Amino acid sequence: MKKSKKIVAIIQARMGSSRLPGKVLEDIEGRPILWHVVNRLKESTLIDMIVVATTVEKKDNEVEEFCKKYGIEVFRGSEEDVLDRYYQAARTYRADVIVRITADCAVIDPRVTDQVISCYLENQESCDFCSNVITRTYPNGLETEVVPIHALRLAWDKAKKECDREHVTLYIANHPKQFRLHSVENNEDLSHLRWTVDQKEDLELMCQIYKRLHSDGKIFYMEDVLDVLHKEPDLKEINKLVKQKVA
Repeated sequence: MKKSKKIVAIIQARMGSSRLPGKVLEDIEGRPILWHVVNRLKESTLIDMIVVATTVEKKDNEVEEFCKKYGIEVFRGSEEDVLDRYYQAARTYRADVIVRITADCAVIDPRVTDQVISCYLENQESCDFCSNVITRTYPNGLETEVVPIHALRLAWDKAKKECDREHVTLYIANHPKQFRLHSVENNEDLSHLRWTVDQKEDLELMCQIYKRLHSDGKIFYMEDVLDVLHKEPDLKEINKLVKQKVA
């Protein structure tokens, strides 16, 4: 596969979560969630740079300090206009292709992320947005969205509604006549599984999964988590009552 464009993963992270404040720096096996997300994305074979995009709010000084401590690129922008935060971050780091990841995806799988990026690269002449959430078949928490800078710029220019500014790719996803969309789907529908961190029950599940799978210097993948849940189905009971937040 010919790859000449600069692919930048931008991780959306802030301390002001409404349901679990400060979750991005919550500890799992001795490291903050955000550290795990960055570390896992480093295993991608297609991402050229990883940037954390946080806000200019005082409470997010902690996120910037964390990034500086671990040598992670960080950009600070609007808290409410997340579309602008992403676009300005992409411009600052001269990204040709943006990979959107959220910091609550504690078990983000770099192989799944690379699969979505590969789909974009293979179809880039006819693709403005490639995602595995257009039709959800992967566990909640493995979300990867890929958008070229020209499409992000167009969305940034055209999106006027508050909801479209609060969510980076909502305007793109809701205008399929304006943007050419490609969906990446798993061979089995696993969308009922919740592997994101939005409430304390989610955090507890992630802690239990990491307790079983985490090893310094080694990454575990979607199949490994599935294997744990198959062997210990009661683990899924931990966060089964948590409702997914609707965009």
